[in-house]
Formats: sequence, structure tokens, C-alpha cells
Amino acid sequence: MGKPTPGRLVWNHSTHIPGLIPVLETLLAQALPVRTVTPGRLSTVRSHAPHLRLKVSVPIRGGFKLIARKGKSAQEVFVLTELAQPQLEAAIAQAMATRG
Repeated sequence: MGKPTPGRLVWNHSTHIPGLIPVLETLLAQALPVRTVTPGRLSTVRSHAPHLRLKVSVPIRGGFKLIARKGKSAQEVFVLTELAQPQLEAAIAQAMATRG
């Protein structure tokens, strides 16, 4: 079995949390078994997150739902992958660290 093919980032919204797309592209560039990353609904929340945060929320069929937070905004991100939750969390931490 060869190197996994890179996943794809679905562009279905015109608005994203600032800094989110480079992190998602870095996550896909890690050559992990991530098939699809789809940013979802953007919403306003009460609490303030000064820096971009990305955490695994709940498992979904075929992957996980993540929540991205920055400022007063929150955005769902759907990741279709064969990774287990601890592996995905480690990959997210690495992508967040390499983006700056």
C-alpha cells in the first residue's frame, strides 16, 4: 500500500473564521488518512476566545465534528477520516503549532 492521497477541503461557504483555512490545509498536507474537511455553519457566541482554537466535539458517521473558535465566532468543521480521536487531536495540535 502506497502513500495516502491527500484529502480535499470543501469550499462551501464564503465566510470562515480568520486563520482557519491555513490550519485545515496544513492538516490535510500531513498525509494522514483524512478524506474530506468541510467547514460548516458560522455562529456568534457569548464568550471570547482571543486565539484560534480547534477541538474535537463529537464523533459523526465516518469521522468527527470539530469546533473552531476565535473572538466571538464559532464554526463547525466536519472531518471525514479513519483516524481515532486521539490521533486526530494530535494531528490538529501539530497543524496549529506549525501555522505559527
